[in-house]
Amino acid sequence: MGIINKVQYTSVDDMFSGDSLSECNLFSGKWVFDNTSYPLYKEKECKFMSDQLACNKFGREDLSYQNWRWQPHHCDLPRFNATRLLERLRNKRMVFVGDSLNRGQWVSMVCLLDSSIKDPNLKFMNYNGSNLISFKAVGYNASIEFYWAPLLVESNSDDPVNHKLPERIVRSQSIEKHARYWTDADILVFNSYLWWRRPHIKVLWGSFEDKNGIYKEVEMLRSYEMALKTWSDWLEIQVDRAKTQLFFISMSPTHERAEEWGASNDQNCYNETNLITKEGYAEYRKEGHPSTYRKQWETLSEEQLSNPSSYSDCIHWCLPGVPDVWNELLYAYIFRQ
Repeated sequence: MGIINKVQYTSVDDMFSGDSLSECNLFSGKWVFDNTSYPLYKEKECKFMSDQLACNKFGREDLSYQNWRWQPHHCDLPRFNATRLLERLRNKRMVFVGDSLNRGQWVSMVCLLDSSIKDPNLKFMNYNGSNLISFKAVGYNASIEFYWAPLLVESNSDDPVNHKLPERIVRSQSIEKHARYWTDADILVFNSYLWWRRPHIKVLWGSFEDKNGIYKEVEMLRSYEMALKTWSDWLEIQVDRAKTQLFFISMSPTHERAEEWGASNDQNCYNETNLITKEGYAEYRKEGHPSTYRKQWETLSEEQLSNPSSYSDCIHWCLPGVPDVWNELLYAYIFRQ
């Protein structure tokens, strides 16, 4: 993968005109190093950056993870144009719904848009203490929001702060508690998978306040299927597809087991500074995670400090980084429809 000196992009309109719509698979491609056009924004200049994702701020010095762009094999990914997207979002709501990975993509989107709004009085963040956080682009009357619902349906993990519980319980047939906040959105971007990674999850029939509710341990895939059925039924009934664009973000790879790329089986993404170059691997960006370079929400023990791999975050992604590419793909699909 060579260094790109100049990157050529087609416009979204040209890219998706005529036969290119059916011919171009945006997800079939490779990572190309490009330190001319990337990163698309600077970490320190995004006032809305999350401490969970600000790897340079928390000590990471090798910043090449910021310079990789995604290159489809048979076309070019359109350049992200923040002003054009804001015009598309004028008088509208764009809502990311899901877990912390979707929150990371939302932070990325906010930083991509933030850099194009020079007047600090024309943008602000609204934290109302609930599951919903809103970035407002005042000049466009546009709202780009994140709603915490890691399992999409109602669960005992719905508190955006206090959700680390030993036992996970979902109400697989209950979604209205969350969904009423999304009903009038113009673009909805969902994700949900990370919180389902358990052999079994307890499902509740009844409410959390009802002492007579029925609890049952359900195999993970079945409980996930039940929740997605509730979610899709709600979309079918409540969402006007003529008004609202719907997206579901698929699984984001983790790099928690270094043996997957031929390293020691007791290691993970800690100290990784190069991506995987071998063709055919599921996800090449093992160097793109925060690892130890993030705010630690809890005091680390002496045992943890002696073994950095034990507290390395190999799930989320540094910003600028991989989620920016997700948003470039999302941008292309927003204008594709």
